[in-house]
Amino acid sequence: MSVGPHSVEKIPTTIQDEVTYEKGSGEISLKDAPLTLQIPGDRLMTSFWRRKAKHDLDAVATQPSVFDDPVTLELYRPPQSYENAHRFDPNARWTFREERNVVRKMDMKIMLWAFIMFFALDLDRSNISQANTDNFLEDLHLTTDDFNLGNTLFRLAFLSAELPSQLVSKRVGPDVWVPTQMVVWSIVSWSQYWLSGKASFLATRFLLGFLQGGFIPDVILYLSYFYTKTELPIRLAWFWVSNYMTQIVGAFLATGILQLRGHNGVAGWRYLFLIEGILTCLCGLLSFALMPPGPTQTKAWFRPNGWFTEREEIIIVNRVLRDDPSKSDMHNREGMTPKMIWQALCDWRMWPLYILGMMHMIPVTPPHTYLTLSLRNLGFDTLQSNLLSVPAYVIGTIGLLLTCYLSEMINSRVLSTVILQFWTLPLLIVLYTFTEHTSQWVYFAVVSLIVGFPYVQPIQVAWTSRNSNSVGMRTVSACMYNISVQAGYIVSVNLYRENDKPLYKAGNRVLIGICASNFVLYLFTFLFYRGLNQRREKIWASMTPKKQAEYLETTKDVGNQRLDFRFAY
Repeated sequence: MSVGPHSVEKIPTTIQDEVTYEKGSGEISLKDAPLTLQIPGDRLMTSFWRRKAKHDLDAVATQPSVFDDPVTLELYRPPQSYENAHRFDPNARWTFREERNVVRKMDMKIMLWAFIMFFALDLDRSNISQANTDNFLEDLHLTTDDFNLGNTLFRLAFLSAELPSQLVSKRVGPDVWVPTQMVVWSIVSWSQYWLSGKASFLATRFLLGFLQGGFIPDVILYLSYFYTKTELPIRLAWFWVSNYMTQIVGAFLATGILQLRGHNGVAGWRYLFLIEGILTCLCGLLSFALMPPGPTQTKAWFRPNGWFTEREEIIIVNRVLRDDPSKSDMHNREGMTPKMIWQALCDWRMWPLYILGMMHMIPVTPPHTYLTLSLRNLGFDTLQSNLLSVPAYVIGTIGLLLTCYLSEMINSRVLSTVILQFWTLPLLIVLYTFTEHTSQWVYFAVVSLIVGFPYVQPIQVAWTSRNSNSVGMRTVSACMYNISVQAGYIVSVNLYRENDKPLYKAGNRVLIGICASNFVLYLFTFLFYRGLNQRREKIWASMTPKKQAEYLETTKDVGNQRLDFRFAY
């Protein structure tokens, strides 16, 4: 959370040469230790770009926040209804070593399983791409237009389920709802073994989309309970790496499973859906045990000691709240009221991000969706088509991680996300010039580079979360952003038409036009948020310290409406 300058004037801003420690019971307690000067972003970049961190690991890591001023402490103090309120301590101090160990523990306990769950999601929603290499469309007597219709129904169902799923998750908790989703959609996924034609294909596409909708924002909201806003973009980058890992591992899995074609007179793609659906079901069942409700709720009958000690829980809770006090606004089992939902939907300050969510992926989606089909059309067989898709996903993984680290290093969301458009535009122009006489390997190289685009979705998701500035708004904005993304997919999957194959000249012209227009959208977003910040800064600076304090105590502005909040851009 960004706050006005008055709220940090009374906070200690120097680190003494010596810090007194009291050692007892195997733990280090810090007594009246001053706060650190170093911000979390500096620590992240230091640890990534340099072999050795500059700071002393036993120095104080506690960051300055609104909780260090007696006035703002009471304004932002977590309510008793907050599930972690018993671990809140404005005087808590911890070292860099303790913080590093706690974050590593969360990465292994929380983040790793989130990665595996997302892997399972993508396994079930993307294996149709591998099925296409095994004569899936021909076996069911489907055309590419039927394939487009199925993808459109999938995306429509996916986006229609986003907000309802998020509201259910907010009420019962993502630790209950996410595993339930996984088990139910896996049943539909393995049921594709019995597909018989167009009707069953369209029905399962719709059901899969509806049951998987909401999974991504549900998990992102869950991760925000554990990580700071500086740490979240990097974790989301690794979260989306699982998307590429699914494509890579899925290609190798498909290479083996599709060899079963003809066994017992059954097509290989039927075994693919059956086996991978069962794997996802097992992952969903395990998720009931491996997703605790929150950092202070990790104990269970099968885990009596929990995952974190009391000291670690204090560090997790207080570092998250110091980073963003708004995260104590709601209990993790507290539902959204209709009024809260409506207010969040009407927040026009978030609309530029929703528009970007819809538009930014359209230029690369059709080549990505048709990658394996294009490879088959070029004359490659089933085995070759699956294996030749791997290089694109390896390139994409590298681009994803580099852009997310770049985002935090230069602290610019616009510059790090517009890279996708710079990457794609020249490649689309080259693709448009191809003819039927173009070498299949040249076509493969260009399409692989397009599909290996730098995936900036994690940055924009974290950007949306950061600019929401409240749990309620974050709940709805995550859904609205993902709905926008799915709307963009619906547009994109219908740009390559049956009568335009195999070169899709008309579709590529549209993609080039959209890619060029996206540059204007990113420039507008930059100017929009910079203008809002400048206006608020001017108003805030014109107020006396007394007026500023009065505003903080009496304002009814919430979330990103507050005058002391600054938007990221």
